[in-house]
Amino acid sequence: MKGTRSIVSLSLILGMLVYALPHLHIGGGFTLPTVFAVLWLLFALILVAAHLYDVIGVDEAGREEMRRIGRMGKWQTEQRLRGKRPMLSAKK
Repeated sequence: MKGTRSIVSLSLILGMLVYALPHLHIGGGFTLPTVFAVLWLLFALILVAAHLYDVIGVDEAGREEMRRIGRMGKWQTEQRLRGKRPMLSAKK
């Protein structure tokens, strides 16, 4: 679901860029419309980069490690509540 949401969002952002790019006033010197256009484009490109990062799955190994740590923490809490084992310390 998360990947689908990012793909849809990425498509909408790219469509917005294709529509808006001809209407932006760039190259007229250091004027307010030019500053707005440049900042708007930077913001749109940051959004594209963020969604591409999610779609490509660059940080999948980190996510899996966090899931593993979360499962271990839940298991430790369950064991402690049942009185079976003391909390395990993390190895360094």
